[in-house]
Amino acid sequence: MADQQNQPDYHLIGTFTRYSSWTARAETVLEYFQIPYTKDIVPLAEVRTVSHSGLAPLLKCRSLGTDIPLHDSLSICEFLAESNPQLNLWPHDRQLRALARSAAAEMHSGFSTLRNNFGTNFLARYTGNIPVSEQARSDVRRLLTLWDRSRKATKARLAEIGGKDEGFLFGGFSIADAFFWPVLWRLRTYNLPLDGASDEALAWMATMWNDPTMKRLGHSYYRQAELPESHIEHYEDIFRGHDDVQYGRFPEDWTFVIP
Repeated sequence: MADQQNQPDYHLIGTFTRYSSWTARAETVLEYFQIPYTKDIVPLAEVRTVSHSGLAPLLKCRSLGTDIPLHDSLSICEFLAESNPQLNLWPHDRQLRALARSAAAEMHSGFSTLRNNFGTNFLARYTGNIPVSEQARSDVRRLLTLWDRSRKATKARLAEIGGKDEGFLFGGFSIADAFFWPVLWRLRTYNLPLDGASDEALAWMATMWNDPTMKRLGHSYYRQAELPESHIEHYEDIFRGHDDVQYGRFPEDWTFVIP
């Protein structure tokens, strides 16, 4: 009984985050805000053995009863925000909070071409003649525009209210930043075009890549890669057979340099 009482309230069940943008979002929020939790990592092929919905991640809250698992990364993060209001997982300011929720929701439901054609593989590096459709380029342009407008609106609002700007999309780190974290890796993995990226968008990207917590999470993906059971062949070398596309892996000490 004493051991159960000393356990964290939250238990995350997910797949290996180096391939799973969905699990990575929830893990990033828990880690960045230092919310105590335990976790189980389940191979992708075994998700249905632990999830009635067949979806991951799942979050179990012991105070709710562990037979009430929450699924869907946005739902999980909203629950964490509601349960920990003192941590400001969403911006404290109402206007910025509305913008942050809108941005996270767009990432959650949009950018389907990027999702469907450029699978998550945080460590992979593709070079050469990578096929990028016009729709994929449109998705990237929308990302860059969203980040630019978010930063400009945030700076203006924080100047009005005398708030502190930490360089994240809406001032301080929030769920919105966590939701865009995996797509930053997609841009890196597939060398997707950053043409037209504004100084604001590039500065936010640098803030994310250089943040100590985000760097620590990045190192954890490399530690996962040392585990044979983490390997998912389906997400490796997805352009196999394209002689003009080369496949490799980024070094762990890679750093983001503003173009």
